[in-house]
Amino acid sequence: MSFNIIKKSLKKGKVTIEIDPAGLVLPPEIEKMGEELKKTIHAKFGRSFHIREVDTGSCGACESEIIACSNPLYDIQRFGIDFVASPRHADALLVTGPVSKNMELALKKTYEAMPEPKFVITLGECAKDGGYFKDSYYTCSGVESVLPVTLHIPGCPPSPQTIIRSLLSFLK
Repeated sequence: MSFNIIKKSLKKGKVTIEIDPAGLVLPPEIEKMGEELKKTIHAKFGRSFHIREVDTGSCGACESEIIACSNPLYDIQRFGIDFVASPRHADALLVTGPVSKNMELALKKTYEAMPEPKFVITLGECAKDGGYFKDSYYTCSGVESVLPVTLHIPGCPPSPQTIIRSLLSFLK
């Protein structure tokens, strides 16, 4: 399995975008998407959109892209998306990785602790159907086998632009 992941990474190559270090300016389409996301969130919620992220056994690549969304370059918080530590404060549950048998109960309890209405968003191919790990003895396959999924963000891993674009489409 790990050989397949390394092979895919080498085949895919570099997925980050080039940024001018002097100006640190994102491409205009990302700024435009971000402003539209901010307006949409404010219109629907009148406040920020709060997400609780749970890793149910991933390789860490999707988490790296989520962290990239929060870094000073993308700064997704300025568009109205906040990651929260408690499911009791969350509007959505963002799940990465195949659901390992050790995490199944914790994932269900996290979902149950969320207030209504609640949304489950899966990020990456492993969360969708188990990815490379779907036939493994220690996984329950994808998140959909455990919880009702509202949105899937595709990719292995999805880029910050894909994450922002998917959230915008979902919230519209």
